[in-house]
Amino acid sequence: MKIAICTGGGDCPGLNAVIRAVTRHAKLNFNMDVVGILESINGLMCDPPRIRHLSLNDVAGIIDRGGTMLGTSNKGSPFKDPTEGPKAIANALKNWKSLGLDALIVVGGDGTQRMALNLHHAGMPIVGIPKTIDNDYSPTDLSIGFLTSVEVAANAISRLHSTAESHSRAMVIEVMGRDAGYIALHAGIAAAANVILLPEIPFNYDAIVKATEERRMRGRNFSIIVVAEGAYENGKAPMFRSSATGTVHLGGIADEVARTLHTRIGMDTRVTVLGHTQRGGSPVMMDRILATAFGVHAVDLIAKKQYGHVVTWKGGRVSQMPYNEIVEGTRAIAPTDQFIHAAESIGICLGR
Repeated sequence: MKIAICTGGGDCPGLNAVIRAVTRHAKLNFNMDVVGILESINGLMCDPPRIRHLSLNDVAGIIDRGGTMLGTSNKGSPFKDPTEGPKAIANALKNWKSLGLDALIVVGGDGTQRMALNLHHAGMPIVGIPKTIDNDYSPTDLSIGFLTSVEVAANAISRLHSTAESHSRAMVIEVMGRDAGYIALHAGIAAAANVILLPEIPFNYDAIVKATEERRMRGRNFSIIVVAEGAYENGKAPMFRSSATGTVHLGGIADEVARTLHTRIGMDTRVTVLGHTQRGGSPVMMDRILATAFGVHAVDLIAKKQYGHVVTWKGGRVSQMPYNEIVEGTRAIAPTDQFIHAAESIGICLGR
């Protein structure tokens, strides 16, 4: 067999570990040829297609590298356009046949997997692997990149404790996550945050002020406030800001929280936006292990010709789910989530 792999969406730690696992397992155990599609599915729609043949030597020593050796793209899907979509699918299928490929492994989050589903419906045999630092892809409890992102964010938050205490400040740290608060919740617990604000729980400033003032009464004249970029005040909408290129994305809520807290109680506040540091650099050990297990399972599915599935992590095991059983939309933190209960049980304010 001749199989291909591509990485789509935003980069994250663990992508190279997946590429390595797929290539090694496919070649060592099934004698498959492996081709890398460059810059997500886009490489398959180019004329000529942009590919890279992968050997064992090509993937040697990359398990700990950040980013992706195949490149990636998180631009809008061409399949959404009623005119360009069919053309893009037709071109991808044409190149697919000309390359003599038997199956494609698509590594990506919800947006990338929706594109993969379009190609699968058009007749391309596909297996998906979930990756997103946001950990919000609905079929799986754990996605590649999330654990590293939490580690990076928690370490950064921990470093802010000393300067917050030295200056009696409230440090407001904004983390990524889009409309899900997994990074904020997990990193906040790990780094002993005092307040964690999540998109799933619209917050009330009175609760934040109360928690901060109660700490002051106990002689704790500083506070650590972790804010998910999609968090918002109860009764209002999430905040957005524009990048240098004019792209609009979630963000800016940390500045608003800091200003309001300073106005309400006169506390000195500082804002730190962690941004893309959370998605770069070497993956932690568990992300390398998860990526390896996901890559191996994807190749096993292809060897059995079980296409149209996404590899998942459920109940502490690697499994798979058919694309047609995946619930539309991303996965938010459930109200009954055990880590929400754990956070509030140890006195962390969630803004309610």
